[in-house]
Amino acid sequence: MMTPELYNSRFMKAARCEPTDCTPVWIMRQAGRYLPEYMAVRSKTTFIDLCKTPELAAEVTLTAREVLGVDAAILFADLLPILQPMGFDLEYVKGEGPVIHNPLMAASEIDRVKAVDDVEILSYVFDAIKLIRNDLPSDIPLLGFAGAPFTLASYAIEGGGSKNYIRTKTIMYNDEGAWDALMNRLVDSLGKYLNAQIEAGVQAVQIFDSWAGCLSPSDYRRYVQPYTKKLIEAVQDETPLINFLTGNPALIPDQVEAGGDVIGIDWRIDLAEARKIVGNERAIQGNLDPISLYANLDVLESRTKAVLDANAGHPGHIFNLGHGVQPDMNPDNVKALVQMVHELSAN
Repeated sequence: MMTPELYNSRFMKAARCEPTDCTPVWIMRQAGRYLPEYMAVRSKTTFIDLCKTPELAAEVTLTAREVLGVDAAILFADLLPILQPMGFDLEYVKGEGPVIHNPLMAASEIDRVKAVDDVEILSYVFDAIKLIRNDLPSDIPLLGFAGAPFTLASYAIEGGGSKNYIRTKTIMYNDEGAWDALMNRLVDSLGKYLNAQIEAGVQAVQIFDSWAGCLSPSDYRRYVQPYTKKLIEAVQDETPLINFLTGNPALIPDQVEAGGDVIGIDWRIDLAEARKIVGNERAIQGNLDPISLYANLDVLESRTKAVLDANAGHPGHIFNLGHGVQPDMNPDNVKALVQMVHELSAN
């Protein structure tokens, strides 16, 4: 799947820390509710059916990439459906988001979690990848992704969103054996899932640790980093991997130690400071505050330039938001941001 055009694309060169003609940019949640093109498709089906219908997932992935002019497409999917074959009753509730109706209530329940032995049960994801790759421009990489083990474990235990992760941390602290069993089942399943995405035709993958920011550095090192590292090591070496973590810049040194070709950061740290931690041997992805997109365009341009300037011309910068686009965003602002990144960073 790695043609010369893809290998030499802006995104792939930046992921290898090679110079580019301008800074590549893609946007987390770039296909989403803020786009009228997405809503036209979404209005005809449920969210989970959209994820599980390859033709529709391909359509919204391709349309978002084309409309925005970004340098990479990201597969339209969700972090949580992999939990269904592991034994969890997942539902997407309007106004609430994902809900797991049978969460793990105690460490003694971990044994009911089944590792995914055959990822073909998620074949709708791989079918969508093949359709997308077939229709993407030849120089635009397709990104796959998965949730990180801690984030998925937290969903499985909390049953949905959480402000303090009481149940997750209680199991984690009180029964390390049960926690280890759960995390290893997730690592084994996620490793197969990401490699199957690569086999289907993605050029890079991102691991989302969206909830790890709730942890102290010592807890991250003890309860999370070994499993994230194991997952990263399980992914095919030749495929760039973005290790994205949000919510706590104090974790970045340990995030870097966990691995990844690209370190994805949020907006809570200056990119120049993050570069000192990450070094110049690995690429950095980020890190504009998503709420900047609500600003007037002249302010947005100034804030975009500040992120680019903070990189100080180092090769190996992939511009992104520090997290995803908000659902009520004006799509014209997102399009303007992409154009600003390209124009302000052009050599």
